[in-house]
This record gives sequence, structure tokens and C-alpha cells, in this order.
Amino acid sequence: MKKSRLAKILTLSLSAVMIFSLASCGGGNESGDKDITVISREEGSGTRDAFTELTGILQDDVDKTVDTAEISNSTSVVTQSVAGNDAAIGYISLGSLDDSVKAVKVDGVEATVDNVKSGDYKLQRPFNIVTKSDLGELPQDFIKFIMSSDGQKIVEEEGYIMANDSAENYKASGLKGTITLAGSTSVSPVMEVLADKYKELNSDVTIEIQQTGSGAGIQSTLEGVCDIGMASRALEDEEASEGLTSQEIALDGIAVIVNNDNAVEDLTTEQIMKIFTGEITNWADVK
Repeated sequence: MKKSRLAKILTLSLSAVMIFSLASCGGGNESGDKDITVISREEGSGTRDAFTELTGILQDDVDKTVDTAEISNSTSVVTQSVAGNDAAIGYISLGSLDDSVKAVKVDGVEATVDNVKSGDYKLQRPFNIVTKSDLGELPQDFIKFIMSSDGQKIVEEEGYIMANDSAENYKASGLKGTITLAGSTSVSPVMEVLADKYKELNSDVTIEIQQTGSGAGIQSTLEGVCDIGMASRALEDEEASEGLTSQEIALDGIAVIVNNDNAVEDLTTEQIMKIFTGEITNWADVK
């Protein structure tokens, strides 16, 4: 009798452990029964503009990002938000990806430099610099460095794709003065590295970089507030008609990121669109 009672207790205990384990794993669902937290960039962000267009979130020229999305004003804030929330999803520059979050495959293709370069990874966009026609000699020289073999090598070392793989070497100009840049928070990290190297070659130059977002950077360039704007999207027709020109300095992928504890490894473009437009709201519905 005692042995039978003990066996029942053990059986019940094991059952409880199994039920708890299944619940912890989402009851068999890939990522658990949790409401999805959508993290998006602010309006005017070049990353948002490119992402919404490439994934179909932009419909008939209207951005359909769900109203409940949490809005972040920089690449780093998106990363931090996703890293701190196991139900979150966001998107950032591939070159800014780190181990604090996980990039999911898109349509079965991993977000890597090689896959962006080959064209297999479809979520990609250019990194541009924007200028006016009356650009001074010093900013022109900095652009010359960016597009040189030395500058493009830095672009590649930082995890982006070169815009010019047949450039000539750069020779220090010996110019003096200050260059001001403003714009995309996605372009800023590689631009800071480029600026540091340029200043090593031209020690009497100061370079100020303001992370304001692509739209604000383009507007600052137009108004003459900065010498060079940084944009992770192409110029709109209206902006170009104001006398602005853009030049591609690199190619970058857009990584779709989730928390490291999220079991999801792969999403289709359609699933991404439905998540960010609010049609899919729970991770249990992601098959």
C-alpha cells in the first residue's frame, strides 16, 4: 500500500514537471504564446522608409506600420529595446548588428554581407551622402577620401559593401578647418570610423557628426546647417529639385531582429509585413 501511494506521488510530480516544461517552451509553439511587441523607427528615418517599401508595409504610398508600435529614434535604441524584451521584433542596419540580439533569416536567406552582395538577401539599401553644389574644398576632399580605395576598405572592414571597388589611393591634402555632417543613425557608425582615419591623415581638420536621422540630415544640408548629409535612402524628387545631389558610399542590409531567447529563426517577407501592420499579433501565430 505504501509503495503504491509513493508511486502515485512520483507520477504526479513528474507530470507537473512536464506540464511546467511545456508551458515554459510555449506549449509547443515556436516562440511561445506572447503578444508581439513591434519596434519601429521614427518617421523620416531612411531605415524605416527602405524597410517599409521592401517588405510591403508601404501600401499605395501609405506607411501601414501598426499604431501600437514602439517608436525608437536610433539604431542603438531599437537594438536595446529588442534585447530587453523577449517578445519584441525590430529592424536595424546589418552593419550595426551585434550579439545582444538575433537576426532572423528572411525567406530562408541569412542576413550576411555575402548574401547582400550576391542579391540573395533582398532587404538592402544604399548608404548615401548628400551635398549642395556650392560644397567647399575641405568637404570635397573628405568625400574624395571616402570614395578612395583607403576609404572603401574601411567601409568593407566595418561590415558593409563597397560602392567603388576600383578606386585610387588617397593622398593627404594638408587642408585645415571643420566639416559638419548630419543625418542617418545607420550611416553614422561607419562615418565616424572614416572621419577618425581622415583626421589621422589631416591633423588640422575637425569633423563634427550629428545623428539626426536621414530626413533631418537632408533638410540640414538643404538649409546649409551642415556640409554633408547622411542618408540611408535615396533622395525624393522634391529634394533633388531643390539642388541636392546624392552619392552612394556603401551598400547595407537591413537585419530583422528578435530577442536572443526567441525561438524563431526564419520569417517570410509576408509574415514580416503582417507583423508590422498588426495582422499577426502573437508569436504563437507565427508558423
